[in-house]
Amino acid sequence: MRPLTDHTPKPLLVVRGKPLIEWHIEAFVAAGIRDIVINTAWLEEQFTEVLGDGSRWGIRLHYSHEGRRFGGALETGGGIATALDLLCADGDDCFWAVSADIFIPEFRYDPALATAFAASPHLAHLWFVPVQPLHPKGDFGIDGQGYATLDGDLQVYSNIGLYRRAFFDGVPAGQHQRIRWSLDRAITARAVTAEMYTGPWANVGTPEQLEALNAPSELA
Repeated sequence: MRPLTDHTPKPLLVVRGKPLIEWHIEAFVAAGIRDIVINTAWLEEQFTEVLGDGSRWGIRLHYSHEGRRFGGALETGGGIATALDLLCADGDDCFWAVSADIFIPEFRYDPALATAFAASPHLAHLWFVPVQPLHPKGDFGIDGQGYATLDGDLQVYSNIGLYRRAFFDGVPAGQHQRIRWSLDRAITARAVTAEMYTGPWANVGTPEQLEALNAPSELA
């Protein structure tokens, strides 16, 4: 995303009038979620400057500043594992997680689904999207019982999921770790369910993708 991200963290780049991350915050607020944890690393001071403490949405924003604590990003797995005490501060065992640099304007964080997941024995529930031009090989499949698989008709992980704290067992706080390590382990144990999402979705990875999302035809 350079040169755009030389001076602005990707989640704070503007899509259709507001930073990418605000789309997620507003969707969580609409679902009744009142505590949100944000992992930061690159130019992390800008997040608190732009978003504040969450009071303008009537919520509480909590920050896990990986840059100042560990000298840089810990990747998705390490970042979430490090923030578990914030994510589960009220004794909750389960939580939503989403990458702040994807654009998925119509996704609904369904409280009933989250409640059902919390009552299940599963370690994670994921949403997949169809294979993308920039990711044609896909990541995971879904079998006939709704479990995520490592083979079969592979789709792309949307970077949205419900997770149980135990999913991140084996990843120490402060360790640099991709979430794929935990996903492969839990999927092999048949502890991860999944479903397809077919609404608008974009992983904003290039300046051209950002420009296309902000094009007048896309805004109509």
